[in-house]
Order: sequence, then structure tokens, then C-alpha cells
Amino acid sequence: MAAGSPSKPVRNVVDYDLLFDCVHCGLCLEACPTYAISRSEMDSPRGRIYLMKALADARLELDADAVRHLDLCLGCRGCETACPSGVHYGRLIEDARTYVEANYSRGPLDALRRRLIGAIFPYPARLRAILAPLRLLESAGLRPALEAVAPRSIRAWIELLPASSRPSAILPEPLTEPSSGAATVLVHRGCVTQVLANSENINTERLLMAAGYRVAHLEATRCCGALDLHSGNRARALEFARANVRAIIRSGADSIVSAASGCSTAVAEYGVLLKDDAELAADARIVAGKITDLSALLLASERFSLPEFRCVVTYHDACHLAHGLGVRDAPRKLLRSIPGLELVELGESDMCCGSAGSYNLTEPEMARALARRKAENIAATAADYVVLANPGCEFQIAAALRRRGAKTRVMHLADFLAMVINAEGAQARESR
Repeated sequence: MAAGSPSKPVRNVVDYDLLFDCVHCGLCLEACPTYAISRSEMDSPRGRIYLMKALADARLELDADAVRHLDLCLGCRGCETACPSGVHYGRLIEDARTYVEANYSRGPLDALRRRLIGAIFPYPARLRAILAPLRLLESAGLRPALEAVAPRSIRAWIELLPASSRPSAILPEPLTEPSSGAATVLVHRGCVTQVLANSENINTERLLMAAGYRVAHLEATRCCGALDLHSGNRARALEFARANVRAIIRSGADSIVSAASGCSTAVAEYGVLLKDDAELAADARIVAGKITDLSALLLASERFSLPEFRCVVTYHDACHLAHGLGVRDAPRKLLRSIPGLELVELGESDMCCGSAGSYNLTEPEMARALARRKAENIAATAADYVVLANPGCEFQIAAALRRRGAKTRVMHLADFLAMVINAEGAQARESR
């Protein structure tokens, strides 16, 4: 415990000792998306840490104002990258939200919205069922009419959903088998990704196969727990984590990747999340150590190369990939390896786009402000494509660019690489 800190808190809000890692230097402020928009100290990481400590010391009550400042945090962890003191802000905000959900009564509409998100999004079958009527209207060409007449709050949700005819190039399965000593990679398919952007899962697997890896599959994909950790439902997050640890250990995979960077980061933190679990703590640490990134695995393969594709691309850093896992250079290096491709750096590339799991559903105004800021930076690059590594970012940025009337196409890295490879195949067929 830091010198001079109290022996224990009055309330069990967060891991109290972690609060004293913060030296209040303020270097995190400009890295914080909500501070960048509001310019309010209480909407900065430093301000929220003050708030958490005041709650823990019983110098402040958990009222609507305090909850509002905690709710507005995106959990993007940009502050962790900026922090010279190594503050574990992600753990602090997750603990604080667990405390909020256990000790604060939300208004009926807010509580209902959050309850619906928690009841639907981690379960693919439920999400498919809920979306079925929209898909029927869409197939009949009535989605624009629905968006026109829907209340603003509902329209904002519908705008984020990709079209069922979302264009995506699926790679064919490689004809060659992996070598007998090939490393095995497990692609965690995610709960929302497999419903709204399953091409990203399929292409991730087939890119890995083309690079010579053996791909393992889970019998059934369970939610990684990220959504619950971010919303304060720690108990269910632990249940999901335990189920995933058991399944991943059974798979025998050497490495784990996910098309959703938030899922990757959640799994990478299983060792900490389950450190007190007598049965699974050791296995959780093993699983956490297997998390890697698609681009790193492709770059490591001597069998994998990419054909010429002439275009201008910019790259958006998904928050949890950049700030949670520290993956920044590998995707750029992979893109630069494509002959004919020009990579233009994006201003504020690691500033959150406002998606942040379900944040754009619970905090639409702040999410839309951040999406506008991201779209303006993308427009300044004049890129043909903005490539990223998280489906939530894809949906959020695509909606913002549509509202702007921009022609830049938003693509997940796996789908973009599939398009590049398939384009070469199409050219080869045409030349015969």
C-alpha cells in the first residue's frame, strides 16, 4: 500500500490500493475521449479516480451525478497508454461499475435498456431472433422507411446495424493441408460478431489456414464476458470466463485470436479475473498467455504473402487492441506489405470512435459526438478504405460516414485481406 494511505476504505468500491498508483499528473486528460468532448475534469480519468476514492472513503454519496460521470467513461483505456505511473484504470472502472449496479437504483427506462442489452447481446440465438423482423423488412426494401418513421432513439440503434447484404468477400478454403507440426490457432467467434459480421470470423480462420496454421474450433462459443465487465455484471462475467477457460484448455490450441479486439482483451485478462478461483486460476493464466493478433500470426508465417492491390488505406486503432493488448505496428506492417497500397496515417487514430461495446446504445449522444470526430479525421485522409480490427468500430464508423455522405469504405482487416486475395484470383481468371 502506498505510504500515507488509509489502512482500509469505508466502502468496498474498488481495489483501494490501486487508487494510489495515480499521482494526479493529468497526462491522461488529453488521451480521454470524454474529456476531449466535454472538457470537464470529472469526465477525465483523474476526475473519476478522485470520485472513486471519495466514494470509497464515504466522503461522497452514490447519487445520480456521481453515477453519470462513471457511466460516461468508455472504458477505452487510452489513459493507460498515456499514464507514466501504470495506473490500472480498466480494473478500477470495472470494479466501480460493479459497485454502482449493486448499490444504485436507475430510472425505469435506463434500467430496462441496460437489462435488455444484457439479456440479448451475449446470446447469439436471442440476438438473431430479435433481428429477424428487421431482416424481413430489409429484404422487402422497407428498412429506409422504417428508419424514417422510427423514434430517434430507435433509429439511432437501427443505423448502427450493418445491412444483411453487407458486402464481404469470403476466402475459399485452402487446398493445402497444414504440416504435421503446424501450430494450432483457435478463433474465438464472439457472440455479436458471429451474428452481425461472421465473414470476419470465417476469413480470419481461412487466412490462418492459408498461412499454414491448423485451426481449432470450440463446440459452442460462449460470450467472453467483456460486455458484463464493462456494465458491472461481474458475476456473470466470471461464469462466462470459467466456461471459456475450460473449453479453450480442452481445445489444445497454441494461440487464440478474435475478430473482436474487445473479446481478445477480455480473454487476455482471465488470469487476473480468475486469480482467486482455486480450480481454474492456473488454467486461466495459461489461456490469457495464448492471446495474440491475426496480423502478428500472418507476419510470422513464411507461407503467407499478399498480392498487389492499388488503393489508399487508413488504419483505425481499435481501443482494446491498441491500449489493452499494445498491438499497433503489426497491422500497419501487414498493410504496407501489399504492393501498390498507400497507407495514410489517421489523425487521432487511437481515439475511441464511441462504439465501446454497448456504449453507443446506452450513451448515444457522446458516442455520436466521438463518431463525428472520427469521421472528420477519416475524411481528411481521402482514403478509399479505413481498415480496423473490431466489428463494433466498423458499425459505428460506417454509420458516421454514411451520415456524412462519405464514400470511404469501412472494412475489418480480415475482410479487407480476403478482398485483396480474391481480387487477384478474379484477375487471374479473367486473363485466361
